[in-house]
Amino acid sequence: MKTKRTLENGVLTVSLSGKLDTVTAPSVADEIEANINDAEKLIIDMKDLSYISSAGLRLLLSLHKKMSQKGGMTVINPNATNMEILEFTGFTDILNIEQR
Repeated sequence: MKTKRTLENGVLTVSLSGKLDTVTAPSVADEIEANINDAEKLIIDMKDLSYISSAGLRLLLSLHKKMSQKGGMTVINPNATNMEILEFTGFTDILNIEQR
């Protein structure tokens, strides 16, 4: 799992690549948590995310809850497989998801 993050004008963008699963989710969570206090809005770019497990979904839900008290969170560019998972689990009703 690789992450790339940028903070610009209060918007923290985190690009994920690889697999977000039980093994990688804790370190990704730690990395985002270390930078989230400076952000008013969070963007999670899933363009290069090949797989998301229930641990990854829990991380998205946790981040969504934290950011809903601020400027919100948007998930962008999920591939077809990950979008199917988000739809099946009902996350499309909870999260703001966009294709950019």
